[in-house]
Amino acid sequence: MTISLDLPKQILNAQTEARKPENIKNEDVGGMLVENAKYPEAIREKKLKPRADGTQCLNGRSWLPCYCNLRTVIMHESYKSKYSVHPGSGKLYQDMKKLYWWPNMKSDIATYVSKC
Repeated sequence: MTISLDLPKQILNAQTEARKPENIKNEDVGGMLVENAKYPEAIREKKLKPRADGTQCLNGRSWLPCYCNLRTVIMHESYKSKYSVHPGSGKLYQDMKKLYWWPNMKSDIATYVSKC
């Protein structure tokens, strides 16, 4: 699956936007990004690990924040590949979870596939 050569840059831009103090509340799920909700500037570094390109990952999978429409773009490219049969939501989730992570990912993929 090839989406774009600048995908890491797009992911980094979205992650940077998501970690801004005014956006962190929308993105922080279960304390993933912030140590203490009262102090959003105290960003949690233990759960997300940086890669060489600067993007953040969780357990080796790229974290895709809700900014820049990346989730939809990646689902679309993964699902609509002209070289494969359209996978069901379970197969698409299994393939995508090897590379990416976001909250409610499985549900988002099921919703996306059901609309196609």
